[in-house]
Amino acid sequence: MKILFLCTGNSCRSQMAEGWAKALLAGKVEACSAGTVPGAGVDPRAVKVMAEAGVDISAQKPKSLEAFKNEDFDLVVTLCGHAQETCPAYWGKGRKLHNGFDDPGTLTPKGATDEAALPHYRRVRDEIKAFVQKLPEILKGLL
Repeated sequence: MKILFLCTGNSCRSQMAEGWAKALLAGKVEACSAGTVPGAGVDPRAVKVMAEAGVDISAQKPKSLEAFKNEDFDLVVTLCGHAQETCPAYWGKGRKLHNGFDDPGTLTPKGATDEAALPHYRRVRDEIKAFVQKLPEILKGLL
């Protein structure tokens, strides 16, 4: 089962989802992530909170949806409204599923300390983990 997690910047939520899928569903799914408008790097706070949970996403890089143009996925999961709106641009035959999550970077005021920001990142991390844990059950219903 090949899954693509898609969000706008591919710097936080989709990176977390890819990391969780690789950690929790190893051997069951092949997980990738991409962005409709990928950023320059993975959000350091996302890396930090995932490391706290025992998942290392520090080597992951933002990728454009274009990078997967010639690949077929069984499932494409959009994680934000913008990606959901632009997901028809995904040219594969895979099923599409939307499950939106808050953007912790948007919830965090500019210049906020880690102490102020990390609770938002941890909440979203944990919500994404719960979603990924349910994916095998969700997939049974979709396929």
